[in-house]
Amino acid sequence: MSFVRKLFGASLLRVAALCAVLTLTLSGCAGLFGGDPLRVSVAGIEPLESQGLEVRFNVKLRVQNPNESAVSFNGVSLDLELNGHSFASGVSDQAGTVPRYGETVLNVPLTVPAFAAVRQAFAFAGAAQSGQVPYILRGKLAGGPFGTARFVDQGMLSLPMSGAGMP
Repeated sequence: MSFVRKLFGASLLRVAALCAVLTLTLSGCAGLFGGDPLRVSVAGIEPLESQGLEVRFNVKLRVQNPNESAVSFNGVSLDLELNGHSFASGVSDQAGTVPRYGETVLNVPLTVPAFAAVRQAFAFAGAAQSGQVPYILRGKLAGGPFGTARFVDQGMLSLPMSGAGMP
């Protein structure tokens, strides 16, 4: 060992040891990021008591885990865009686990600020022609430094067509 230190110096050994530790750490982390993304869909929406000019909803999210290992979480965050504009957001300190190859339903209260509601009311007038409004729901299940699982659900909301079926 002293021959190696004399030949290469102590600093080279430290660098080699550091590289070995980093390589092992990164290959361990690679397994954490593998797997399929969580599947998240809106299972229901219920009105909540509003405050002032805000509108509040309880959004029920169905979270499906198509992976071999369970996903534990200790918080949920959601952002909803309608028609390309921020519409509502919400957080919950709900904690739990989505079992391996299983699913769970989460409740997250969403708040629609008054100005967002007014802006969307005008935007819906323009979307009434097509009857479709694009949405994007972004969120995350918080679960620690490597356990946070982000998800996105997007699609089109169908608006009820006024005057449909009228002569």
